[in-house]
Amino acid sequence: MRIFKTRAFAKFASKQKIEDTQLVEAIKRAEFGLIDANLGGNIIKQRIARQGQGKSGGYRSLIFYKINDNHFFVVGFAKNEQENISATDLASLKLLAEQYANYQDEHIALLLQTGALIEVTQNEI
Repeated sequence: MRIFKTRAFAKFASKQKIEDTQLVEAIKRAEFGLIDANLGGNIIKQRIARQGQGKSGGYRSLIFYKINDNHFFVVGFAKNEQENISATDLASLKLLAEQYANYQDEHIALLLQTGALIEVTQNEI
């Protein structure tokens, strides 16, 4: 299992001071069946706590979950800025998840090389 974040998600996470360990923890919770919302099409929503606070008022992450044994953090937002994503955005994400499902290891390696994807350190797993 590998965990990745898109460049856009990485920028969001950096700005909000979300550590890779928090991303790994979100995946661990999902692996134990603790998924905050299953949006269909291999997309889940997981909560991520703000530093020093709980998850309920923190951040939401949209993850392409279990695509060829990989997980991709693609969207992040603060709950106080946006409650949910629109049906149109979800439909677009589902199409994008289908594209990710077709990625071979070589394509992922190229995306890592160009910086479009960043691999999450998994020392905790």
